[in-house]
Amino acid sequence: MSVRKRQWHTNVQVRALAKQLDIEIKGARQELARALREDDTKLLDQYPPQEAWIVDYFDQNRQRTIKTFDRKKDADSFLTTVKHEVREGIHTPISKSITVAKAAEDWLGYISGEGRERSTYESYSQHARLHIVPRIGNERLAKLTTPRIQAFRDELIKSMSRPMAKKVLTSLKAILKDAKRRGNVAQNVAADVSITSHGRIKTKPQVGRDIPTRDEIRRIIGAAQPGKGRAFLLTAALTGMRASELRGLRWSDVDLNKRQIHVRQRADHWRTIGQPKSAAGARTIPIEDMVANTLREWKLQCPKGTENLVFPTGVGTVDYLANFMHRYVDPAMIAAGVVDSKGRAKYGMHAFRHFYASWCINRKADGGLELPPKTVQARLGHSSIVMTLDRYGHLFPAHDDGGELAAAARALFAT
Repeated sequence: MSVRKRQWHTNVQVRALAKQLDIEIKGARQELARALREDDTKLLDQYPPQEAWIVDYFDQNRQRTIKTFDRKKDADSFLTTVKHEVREGIHTPISKSITVAKAAEDWLGYISGEGRERSTYESYSQHARLHIVPRIGNERLAKLTTPRIQAFRDELIKSMSRPMAKKVLTSLKAILKDAKRRGNVAQNVAADVSITSHGRIKTKPQVGRDIPTRDEIRRIIGAAQPGKGRAFLLTAALTGMRASELRGLRWSDVDLNKRQIHVRQRADHWRTIGQPKSAAGARTIPIEDMVANTLREWKLQCPKGTENLVFPTGVGTVDYLANFMHRYVDPAMIAAGVVDSKGRAKYGMHAFRHFYASWCINRKADGGLELPPKTVQARLGHSSIVMTLDRYGHLFPAHDDGGELAAAARALFAT
């Protein structure tokens, strides 16, 4: 491995000298070569040579590579890096380095092979196709630097919402991590680049804005279409099941005698049946008599199908969420007068899950179940108690700490 200086003259200089000395081009080229060998300062001052610094080295696979730099200090710095990477067996010459676009393709292939949900794959694919590849897809991994990724990050911030930019940057980091794992790049130069939240307080679900009130739920259920519509909305409100879980629910997972629903599968956006969202998503939810009786009545009318679904289409197959919203959820809200300022349905489907969470949390004196946080977590199928408290912690009843402390102090010092 070495760094050497290379000097040469341009064709313009060669022709100029040939004209000056009235000789052929070949002779002028030889004369300039002689001046370089003998350090003929008089001729070189008149025709200053071009200069570059060459790094000449063999990689860990004994493949020779030559790289040119304008400045010696850049060549020296590169050589130092190359020596370390070759010693570690992780060096990739830029000429042989794959592009970001190819690395993204490899990563998406890995994601697909891991059996991730289709919605997850589609989301990652959009990040790569719409935001990463158009910006840096043609750049080679070996040429990427942390400052370049920082500039990419700044471009994202300017062109989209901060949460979306953060997701795209996370996908790029995953692409480079996968490339490093495959030996296509020495390091993940995006590792130290991040998008912070500016410390903004996340909006918590609020009753009357994100969470239907008890009166609104009563009115919505009362206005629901008899049969499938009423059964669907009542089950949603009093079990807190996700829309995908409701759409994938089978009669074999509903125990009307024991008043229980077992969540064992879900239907995704494309109506494909799969596993629950997480390990915690597989759970058992107790149901009230009202829910059990309504489901028992609906079962007599429910269309039969090979999937044995509780809320299927008219031919027994998995239904689209949009159909539930258009046929049952929105009409029930509008009929009940639960609308926004423009007369449209006030809440989305997830609002029923929010309501169930608030109902589990609220005090019994206020018409709730007053369940402890761990039980609420289990009912909702959250993967951690942190998730439950982060989303719904503000709904748990506040205790009179001052009164409790005073009572404890009196008991401690009572004689």
